[in-house]
Amino acid sequence: MVATSGSGAFVRREDAGGVCTLTLNRPDKLNAIDPALFDTLAEHLRELQQDTSDLGVIVLRGAGRSFCAGVDLGGVGGVDLAGLRHQSRTLEVFGQLPQIVIAAVHGHCFTGGLELALAADWIVAAESARFGDTHGKYGLVPAWGMTQRLPRRIGAARALELMATSRRLDGREAERIGLANCCVADDQLDATVAALAAEILANARHSNAASKRLLRESDGMRLSDGLAHEQFRSPGSQPRNWLSPWRSSARG
Repeated sequence: MVATSGSGAFVRREDAGGVCTLTLNRPDKLNAIDPALFDTLAEHLRELQQDTSDLGVIVLRGAGRSFCAGVDLGGVGGVDLAGLRHQSRTLEVFGQLPQIVIAAVHGHCFTGGLELALAADWIVAAESARFGDTHGKYGLVPAWGMTQRLPRRIGAARALELMATSRRLDGREAERIGLANCCVADDQLDATVAALAAEILANARHSNAASKRLLRESDGMRLSDGLAHEQFRSPGSQPRNWLSPWRSSARG
């Protein structure tokens, strides 16, 4: 397993009470993504993909003053097309994990950092959060899902506006337009994420994972196709004990 603690880990992993917390750990660089950080994150995600434990929630956050300032343009070096495809597939793995994924965002969340956050199921923003897509400032074209995930979250017209202007949003504005699920005071961020994780963990992991998969797989389908997909691609229920009396009663 990748190191779970220590200041030297590029991404720290800590598991407790059914929650896995992944912390981007380059605080001196505002957690800007360089190859070492990305490779460490990818290794964590591969392990989580194979995880059969009771982990039901994954929280992604950043150490220090920011969530993630984007790609470290000074340290990333040349990335060929194959490398970009590998990185894009890694974010697909992130988005397809069976666990519910929460991005806890404070401070900078720009470009590649925003693409990381968009791969999560929920974004919980602190008031200090600043979101933006700056690909256009540097003549870059998104390759980690910005043109696909951002419009699915906030609509195509508003997504293009943010991409074409590189405009920055604070946490409250991100909440207002639906980019963030909620925005809270910075000193309430940890408690809010913990409470949300507890609500999720109170439900069956089987149900949450199935609902997440079915929603993802049917995205963009016609209603009739989506309904058929839900019925025929369902993994089936795993009723908890409290359902047994109801089922007996229902049968008369």
